[in-house]
Amino acid sequence: MSNTEQSAQLTQVPKLANGYRLQWEPAQDSFVVLYPEGMKVLSGSASEIVQQCTGEQNVAAIIKSLEEKFPDVELAKDVLDFIAGASAEGWLDV
Repeated sequence: MSNTEQSAQLTQVPKLANGYRLQWEPAQDSFVVLYPEGMKVLSGSASEIVQQCTGEQNVAAIIKSLEEKFPDVELAKDVLDFIAGASAEGWLDV
C-alpha cells in the first residue's frame, strides 16, 4: 500500500453496513457480526476494532484509541488490513 493510499484510508470513517449488527453471543463466548444470511464470529482483536467502527471516528482515531488501550503493540497495519478486508467482504462501510 502506498503512503497516499494509507493516508486516504486513515481518513475513512468505518461503520457496519446496513443489515449487519454487532452483538455479544454467549454461546460463542465472543462478539459476532449478525446478518440475514448468518454470522461472523470475531476474534478478540477483531471485536476490539469493530466495536469502534461506529461511523463517528476515522480510522486514525480508531488506531490511536486501540494503541492507547494496548500500548505495547504496534497496531496500525493490522487495523488497516482488517478494515480493508471487512470492507472488501461488504460488511463494513468506509
